Amino acid sequence: MSKQQTTGFMTRREALKRGLLGAAGLALIDPLRLQARTAPLNPRARSVIQIWMWGGPSHLDTFDPKPDAGYDYCGPFNKPIPTNVEGIQIGEMLPLLAQRADKYSIIRSMTHGINAHETASYAVQTGRKPGRLVYPCVGAVVSLFKGYDHGYKGLVPPYVVLTQPQGRFSEAGFLGPRYKPFATGSDPNQTPFVVEGIVAKGISDNRQRSRRELLHALDSLGKAMPENPHFERLDRCEENAYGMMFGDARKLFDLSEEKDEIRERYGRNTFGQSCLMARRLVEHGVPYVTINYKGWDTHKQHFETMRRKLPEMDRGMATLLQDLSDRGLLESTIIWWSGEFGRGPKIQWDPPWNGGRSHYGKCFCAVVAGGGFKGGRVVGASNEKGTEVAERPVYPQDLLGSMYELLGIDPDDPLPNPRGLQVKVMPPSEESGGRLKEIM
Repeated sequence: MSKQQTTGFMTRREALKRGLLGAAGLALIDPLRLQARTAPLNPRARSVIQIWMWGGPSHLDTFDPKPDAGYDYCGPFNKPIPTNVEGIQIGEMLPLLAQRADKYSIIRSMTHGINAHETASYAVQTGRKPGRLVYPCVGAVVSLFKGYDHGYKGLVPPYVVLTQPQGRFSEAGFLGPRYKPFATGSDPNQTPFVVEGIVAKGISDNRQRSRRELLHALDSLGKAMPENPHFERLDRCEENAYGMMFGDARKLFDLSEEKDEIRERYGRNTFGQSCLMARRLVEHGVPYVTINYKGWDTHKQHFETMRRKLPEMDRGMATLLQDLSDRGLLESTIIWWSGEFGRGPKIQWDPPWNGGRSHYGKCFCAVVAGGGFKGGRVVGASNEKGTEVAERPVYPQDLLGSMYELLGIDPDDPLPNPRGLQVKVMPPSEESGGRLKEIM
């Protein structure tokens, strides 16, 4: 067995052969030299927190209740509650969000007609239907226009996912790995929050430093070629990596620095602490944060799951809105709550579903707040049973284009790419209801 295998270290030669990726390893990749110009728009938003409801949340059980549709549609949730905005009601399981309706707007007429997870996820997060090219999602585009190539000097990469990658599509698309998100892994509700590439579970700081010293001692090739530009870039990468492991980036992810009262207010669970972590990230200037919130693909026993998940969501999201507002950050931070689609308005009571809801892309909800979006408004409407869009259809490209405008990214600008393709940030499309000017 080779020395490399027995020590577990990667030699410089092997590192250069494979390429070294990751949060700090991105420095090794030659920039694509994408000439993404600074847009002429006046940005009102600096950051985005995307609450991605992986699996698709039911619009009838959250922000578009239909108590008069009957038990086969609303099930046991037939008592919507008023909010602090006159005339707006939401689901009965969201009492804290009801008290903060003045801070967000509800879009009740989202539509794309796709019922498959992968293609719907792609459509909602790129504004495009699947085709020959794989386009970047919103986070990657924001990373391109607001990241390292445009003066971003944050402690962590400009696009962060809490905690697991979404796995439904390639987030960076044709932009490549430089614009992929940094996925933290682990669980922010655990102590410590073992962030991949920053905290190594079960390995002490002293052991990490000893490993680095041993790696340098074995680095005969580097010592023989001290001025090699490739090795110099590798050294910078190493410095960045250890800076994240032992410097301010590590402190940024240390939620023990927050008061227990704050942590309890968000909820001591993965989602609640992810919301708190997202607030810390945008507070430190990170342009795009996705909270990948799993557990919403409720084909079976839907209402049992909702009784557990909705209070958790209500607490974490409501506290995030209030905390950002109290800190003066909501004005510059867009909150975007959405899944890839909604869920079937008509409940499937028969076995094997036992009260489940199916995939539903014809009509669903999204919620936006902050960063230039007005609060206390409702955009569009569904019909009496939530099966069809009745007023003001809103397609993914309408919402994404509106977010880009608030971020100072012109949706009609060319989207720079390494292949020289003539494409725009947002495509022209016949399926468009127009930008969300009524809430901007």
